[in-house]
Amino acid sequence: MDFMPFFFDLKGRTCLFVGGGSIATRKARLIAKAGARLITVSPYMTDEMKALVEKSQGECFFREFEESDIDLASIIICATDDKDVNRKVSELAQAKDIPVNVVDAPDLCSIITPAIVDRSPIMIAISSGGEAPMQIRQIRSRLEVMFPSAYGTLAKIASKFRPEVKQKLKPGDQQLRFWEKVFNGPIAEKAYSGRLDEAEQAIRSLLTLAEQESITNKTLAGEVYLVGGGPGDPDLLTFKALRLMQQADVVLHDRLVSDGVLNLVRRDAERIYVGKRRADHAVPQQNINQLLVDLAKEGKRVLRLKGGDPFIFGRGGEEIELLAENNIPFQVVPGITAASGCAAYSGIPLTHRDHAQSVRFITGHTKSGDIDLPWESLMDPHQTLVFYMGLTNLEAICSELIEQGRDAGTPAALVEKGTTPDQRVLVGTLKNLPDIIKEKDVHAPTLLIIGGVVSLHDSLDWFSA
Repeated sequence: MDFMPFFFDLKGRTCLFVGGGSIATRKARLIAKAGARLITVSPYMTDEMKALVEKSQGECFFREFEESDIDLASIIICATDDKDVNRKVSELAQAKDIPVNVVDAPDLCSIITPAIVDRSPIMIAISSGGEAPMQIRQIRSRLEVMFPSAYGTLAKIASKFRPEVKQKLKPGDQQLRFWEKVFNGPIAEKAYSGRLDEAEQAIRSLLTLAEQESITNKTLAGEVYLVGGGPGDPDLLTFKALRLMQQADVVLHDRLVSDGVLNLVRRDAERIYVGKRRADHAVPQQNINQLLVDLAKEGKRVLRLKGGDPFIFGRGGEEIELLAENNIPFQVVPGITAASGCAAYSGIPLTHRDHAQSVRFITGHTKSGDIDLPWESLMDPHQTLVFYMGLTNLEAICSELIEQGRDAGTPAALVEKGTTPDQRVLVGTLKNLPDIIKEKDVHAPTLLIIGGVVSLHDSLDWFSA
């Protein structure tokens, strides 16, 4: 960390500006907005700079910088085009431990001015220490969109209730859930749309209800979130998935959830690994189903985080059946399934007008462990076949397809660790792909894609390139 972020209280403090041009003026707008008194030393000043100084009840000195000017302020902004002056100001200021910022010269700064998203009283500051200004601009633009202009207004309304909430609700889950309902739902929407009185009344009603639950010591209702974590790349998560991941109390995750995705779960949430691999189930499926019910009955918000999509070979249906039987509320958030994600990141379109007019998703590992599939229905050369969990039975799958009549020269690809930085795509045909795989050290998760669309991999492989 090159700079430690702090938020300065500048109300009534004097800020010295050395330089009065457009760059200095841009900085002065923010400093003046924070309530500082401005003093400017420069032979030239913009009209706006003079107006800002006057409004702050400061002073303008139309002359060159002098050493004694250092003593005028408790913080200094230097914005001249004279490198010697900039260096001199920096040296004098730092010798007296006065915070100084020299615009566009990080090596001369003891403080830096970050990009700011202002939703007062909420302030978001972003900085790269001057090393990546374009990235900072992009981040700021995204944050401006994420947080509506009335976000600060909601914070001001909520602050009125903080003492009462602390008094009436128990610390921990009760207070946390109360505030989550305030900031994520109808109350927030009322504030964003300017219906402030309605928002305050809704908070009051919610607090009354929460207090009654606290007095009766009633267990808060739990809920289960069945969330698809996608094939690996955390950027492929949905907004809803990310929101639920951030509010869960406990997370049950399997081995197909990538580290990048798991790192986005609420940091203080309890984590329980329930991963399964062939012939090695860390927790049997029926135990996972029951655990979801038990945790929810304890009043916890339970995140069942699964790789890919929970309803495509993810046994999500089995898990929510027991929840429904026990009247446990749940939500299902679809994820990008491995077929879509891995194919897209491999430059292999699952359908293509010249190669395939349909696609089949097939499990290469059934409940019984065999691969007794309706092979005759998989013979259409204009249909793409996608086998999940097919690494172990890959040789048998390719052999059976050839034996049943599929052309031995049909293109085939095995995608290992798709959508991640470790992705590898091994391409061959039904006849030779098993031999290619034997020569490589391949590990799950993998996805097998068979069909003419695989021939497009070389020309459309954007991710590896």
